[in-house]
Amino acid sequence: MTSAPARPLHAPARRKKPVAHTAGRSPTGRQVGRVLPYAAPEAGVLAALRAADGPLTPAAARPALGADLARTTVTTILTRPHAKGAVTRAYADRGCVHSPAQDAPGLTARRTHAELDTDADRSTALTRFAAGLAPKGRDFLRTLPVGDDGRSSSP
Repeated sequence: MTSAPARPLHAPARRKKPVAHTAGRSPTGRQVGRVLPYAAPEAGVLAALRAADGPLTPAAARPALGADLARTTVTTILTRPHAKGAVTRAYADRGCVHSPAQDAPGLTARRTHAELDTDADRSTALTRFAAGLAPKGRDFLRTLPVGDDGRSSSP
């Protein structure tokens, strides 16, 4: 018993041509062919929002990225940190203005909480985290208040 072929015999196999990624400038002068990793533009936008005196529009945040990006691209970049809760969005006039939800240490704490929430054994993860700290870091942790009542862990 023979099995049917995976594709019709009359259709030749298509081979994808390798895609050449080239960097250059379009006739309008925009940077083309360059793909920015997600983290780089997000970090640039967050830094610009933190450095600003108030909320920024995507057009105002665009120069902080260092690349010649369209306003719509910056808007797209801002959707990821907004979805993560790192950026707040408010509607003003005909568009949105964005501001950081927290300062840099607050954002680090939020990320740490999110990572710990994904681990089934949170206490072991916290124990290993604390064990990996330098002695000054462990001493500092001992001075922090614990629980909702604000009591210190030291007697």
